[in-house]
Amino acid sequence: MDEPSQIPLLIVEDNPMYAEILQRLLPTLGADLHFASKWVDTAEKAYAELDRTAYHVMLLDYKLPGADGLEVLANVCRLPTEKQPAVIMLTGMGNETIAVEAMKNGAKDYLAKDHLDVPSLVRAITSARERKRLEQQVARYTHELREKNEQMQADLRIAGEVQQALLPQRFPHFPARATAADSSLQFEKRYLPTGTVGGDFFDVLPLSDTAAGVFICDVVGHGVGAALITGLLRALVEENQPVATQPDQFLTLINRQLLGILKQTRMPMFASAFYVIADVARAEIRFANAGHPAPFHLRRAAKTLQSLGGPVFAPGPALGVFDDSQYLSHTQALAAGDGLVLYTDGLYEVEGKTGDLYGQERLLAAVHDHLALLGPQLLDTLLDEVRQFASTNAFLDDVCLVGLEIKRTGA
Repeated sequence: MDEPSQIPLLIVEDNPMYAEILQRLLPTLGADLHFASKWVDTAEKAYAELDRTAYHVMLLDYKLPGADGLEVLANVCRLPTEKQPAVIMLTGMGNETIAVEAMKNGAKDYLAKDHLDVPSLVRAITSARERKRLEQQVARYTHELREKNEQMQADLRIAGEVQQALLPQRFPHFPARATAADSSLQFEKRYLPTGTVGGDFFDVLPLSDTAAGVFICDVVGHGVGAALITGLLRALVEENQPVATQPDQFLTLINRQLLGILKQTRMPMFASAFYVIADVARAEIRFANAGHPAPFHLRRAAKTLQSLGGPVFAPGPALGVFDDSQYLSHTQALAAGDGLVLYTDGLYEVEGKTGDLYGQERLLAAVHDHLALLGPQLLDTLLDEVRQFASTNAFLDDVCLVGLEIKRTGA
């Protein structure tokens, strides 16, 4: 049978009598406790020993020549983790204050010198070693958790960069040969995820030289799951471009395909969405709604504002909920100088300093107040006003804003 391994133990005690008692007691502590012990009588010798040998246990007198045991303890706690022994503070008779202070500063247990017997020593050493083992285990788990968290954050940053890359970086011109300034349809966007990745998405589809489709959606929830669904929706938007001139068919197909994919997972996910076509040749907009907040139609010539839909046009269900969802297309007239503002609910679901929500009514009033502002100025003004209203001066949910300006109508 193999000999049990010996536990390196350092006794730091300036009184030879107590050192002798400890060295005589150690071999009698039981079959599971075999020690390779070393005795030193000063702090300097203790530091030298700790530098040479990785001791598992240290019995440390609280009063040494020219040194305080608590000071020695503090120096031990500054050593690399693998060089730190489990320290048991040896205290004088009835000196509980020193014992408590030692435990607060890193000692794993204490032992009164007037109780140097086998049971007390077994208890102190066993307790100290177990506390040291648990602390090392916690430190190891903490280190592993920190590494995994750092890796997860790095992965999230990459996912965020990919998600940003999936959003339109440049907007098409209408007609295609026109410059940005001469384009009859001009776009602006603001995308503000609350985390590294978000659950909002939008896309702009050039349907002809005179018509563009704008798709915006808001996936339920936050984080990676919601971001994955936005990536899936982007793919479905591209796949269904052949029917993108018909808003009702476009949303119906996307819903059916999305639900078919989600049914193969355990993800109870869905997304609100709105799709609108601005057709300057026909001077009209056509749109369909899948449970999404109705965008604003700014009629600047008439100095009026209305929602796309409102009480007359009931929205269809959110995407990814029902197999048989049907979406209806609606049409409104469009004029040169008009504007459209599409948004997600993170823009208005903001709590103010008095606990009330900003809400859609305030948002509608704010857009009306700034009816004359064009795309970038209008979007930035709305964001600033909501931030000023918010109790935290920030948004608690992802925000996506898309502005569309109609420069001219006609073929």
